Amino acid sequence: MKIVLQNVLEANVKINGELYNEINRGFLLLVGFKEGDDLETVNKVAKKITKLRVFMDENGKTNLSLKDINGEILSISQFTLYGDISKGNRPSFIKSLDFIKAKELYEYFNKYMESEGFLVKTGIFGEDMKVSLVNDGPFTLVIDSEDLK
Repeated sequence: MKIVLQNVLEANVKINGELYNEINRGFLLLVGFKEGDDLETVNKVAKKITKLRVFMDENGKTNLSLKDINGEILSISQFTLYGDISKGNRPSFIKSLDFIKAKELYEYFNKYMESEGFLVKTGIFGEDMKVSLVNDGPFTLVIDSEDLK
């Protein structure tokens, strides 16, 4: 599982030219899965995200969590995070988890985050989406489940 996490002042997703969802201050999460990911993987990554202290406190230090700032989450499915560009010029996506399993894990991830008390908004899994954001900082992290073992 891989997530690109961005601290945002605001973010939104449009589908077919129409605003579908939007958030204010919080996390924009681009969420991807690879073969071998399972519920245990999702739990580990989700738990890490809920505890991250990546927002500035009154002293300008990254000491505050998403919960501390009452932040929101915009979660967007992103199979291209496992695009392989090692051969040729066109990415291969054979490392990405198949559609049905990835959708199940994505929905589970979002429900986990909601169960932790966060407001979670999403796009539509598998749809062509247009995502806009105002990155705060900018502050961006790549969270890879392989790094949490």
